[in-house]
Amino acid sequence: MADPSSYRPRPGEIPDSPGVYRFRDEHRRVIYVGKAKSLRQRLANYFQDLANLHPRTRTMVTTAASVEWTVVSTEVEALQLEYSWIKEYDPRFNVKYRDDKSYPYLAVTMNEEFPRVQVMRGHKKKGVRYFGPYGHAWAIRDTVDLLLRVFPVRTCSAGVFKNAARTGRPCLLGYIGKCSAPCVGRISPEDHQELAEEFCDFMAGRTGTYLRRLEKQMMVAAEEMEYERAARLRDDIGALKKAMEKSAVVLADATDADLIAVAEDELEAAVQIFHVRGGRVRGQRGWVTDKVEDVTTGALVEHALQQLYGEETGDAVPKEVLVPALPEPVEPVQEWLTGRRGANVSLRIPQRGDKKALMETVERNAQQGLALHKTKRASDLTTRSRALEEIAEALDLDSAPLRIECYDISHLQGDDVVASMVVFEDGLQRKSEYRRFQIKGFAGQDDVRSMHEVIGRRFRRYLAEKEKTGEWADGDEATAGGESLLAGTDEITNSLKDDDGRPRKFAYPPQLVVVDGGQPQVAAAQRALDELGIDDIAVCGLAKRLEEVWVPGEDDPVVLPRTSEGLYLLQRVRDEAHRFAITYQRTKRAKRFRASPLDDVPGLGETRKQALIKHFGSVKKLRSATIEQIQEVPGIGRKTAETIAAALARAVPAAPAVNTATGEIIEDEEPDTTVGSSGEPVTAGLPDERRGQET
Repeated sequence: MADPSSYRPRPGEIPDSPGVYRFRDEHRRVIYVGKAKSLRQRLANYFQDLANLHPRTRTMVTTAASVEWTVVSTEVEALQLEYSWIKEYDPRFNVKYRDDKSYPYLAVTMNEEFPRVQVMRGHKKKGVRYFGPYGHAWAIRDTVDLLLRVFPVRTCSAGVFKNAARTGRPCLLGYIGKCSAPCVGRISPEDHQELAEEFCDFMAGRTGTYLRRLEKQMMVAAEEMEYERAARLRDDIGALKKAMEKSAVVLADATDADLIAVAEDELEAAVQIFHVRGGRVRGQRGWVTDKVEDVTTGALVEHALQQLYGEETGDAVPKEVLVPALPEPVEPVQEWLTGRRGANVSLRIPQRGDKKALMETVERNAQQGLALHKTKRASDLTTRSRALEEIAEALDLDSAPLRIECYDISHLQGDDVVASMVVFEDGLQRKSEYRRFQIKGFAGQDDVRSMHEVIGRRFRRYLAEKEKTGEWADGDEATAGGESLLAGTDEITNSLKDDDGRPRKFAYPPQLVVVDGGQPQVAAAQRALDELGIDDIAVCGLAKRLEEVWVPGEDDPVVLPRTSEGLYLLQRVRDEAHRFAITYQRTKRAKRFRASPLDDVPGLGETRKQALIKHFGSVKKLRSATIEQIQEVPGIGRKTAETIAAALARAVPAAPAVNTATGEIIEDEEPDTTVGSSGEPVTAGLPDERRGQET
């Protein structure tokens, strides 16, 4: 814990002008970014008596080891630079809204020859019209299904479109009238573009024109006694009205606006946003954040505006933004929004009428969002802080371990041996810093040796990165026994580049290393650190059987209460490391997995394959069975049994796996069983929707 006076700038060094400042920790990692109208006055607030600071601000300034700043010309430039640095550095102590989901948009690809209507997520693309965001993808599909009766725009993928054009046959939607089938030339590119424009106009709120036109066509068809056509038009009108009912009018003057509401307590804040287009609510989204420092509602609104519109331009920024409190000062924020839109943007607090009533609805949603978030134990700041404090107390650490790294070994009878490293900061996953290790050689036969190898490789990389960033004194280098500890540093899977001159993520050491295992694994990890001369990183292990916490050099484990938040956090860290390791191990195993000889038997489906394996136990025993024995399996007749026996006779059995240490033949294992670091068979972890963020 640093003393802020040790890095406080000397009097007169800080300029009295607008700018952006950064606090860095002892490892040069940016932990906080802020802006100020006057840098001198703003930074002076941090370097006062610690007893007068907000508890979270006090934690930040004592974690920091240095402060630096950049002077800009205006407050608008400061706002833009602050947003850029927050996105770039992802500082630990800044207000960071965690979006509660990835919101889908209804997108129309107007940049294509034949525009396509589809559901899209992620970054917006140039030339694509977006509507939303929607709460659920199914809501988009329901709306599109209704509108395709009237606007039969293409919805198929590029592959389906090309295949239909090649064969000259449209897809099912083309046959039932929900696609104009441009793939087979039923409509020209120009007419299809016009149809897509009409679809976009309707989605944008200009609905009256199309309803009146269809009603007129229906009346004409009825007068001409074309009753079937009149009935189809009547159904089309009903479909349009049903689609319109899904988003009722909330503002009678066809306003385009975003309404932002905030619900907060001393620790957290929840933000809800309603997107109103053409007077109708087109989408809703919600965010939650920890209040790292003592911020006002206006400051929370300012951060929400930055996240919402920081990467948006043009019509994506509405003409009007309604908020519960204005940022202070409001002029730079309003000027920034106007610059993003390219036209004037009104930022104000609604006082009365429909907009005030709608804002109350948004506020109720924000309050419900905060209440729901409070029920999520792992995301509660107070709970996380208590968990870190309990861990520090149980392991006799000087301070709470803000960064925890956990390691796990996974293999299948010594094959495909891999290890995982997961990172938790402030009790939350930091998936961008996860790492995977491949283990080769004799170490793969022994979890303890594997753990020693992995810890050694990881922290040799740390020492190498530390030397690169110049943290060693001139002419100094870490050594042990007269030999450089940096020699032979291993390349580790998915290490980050440092082309931009910044230290890689391996340059940041943890305060606590957790290993999945008991006393042997803990001793191996500690021995690896001792060999590298690292003595400022704590080590512990969590054994699965009794959830005991082991520390180096102790004959008895540390037993935390079952209701302990510290134990709960260690379990989450250990389980995440195991999930990440077993996922990687299964991926490697799948690459070399050979097809079963039963796959070549014609007419033999998965159900009967499983029945055969379940009955005999393995393909090896099935190969030695007689035709009569095979017939005993339910669903297998004489002819099928003969075909199976013939197929297995043609297949050449694979050579048995041999244990290189003992010379013994390794028996077949169940394909879905993986051995963890404790030696017990375990199954894969639950599926994770955010697994694509892992490296």
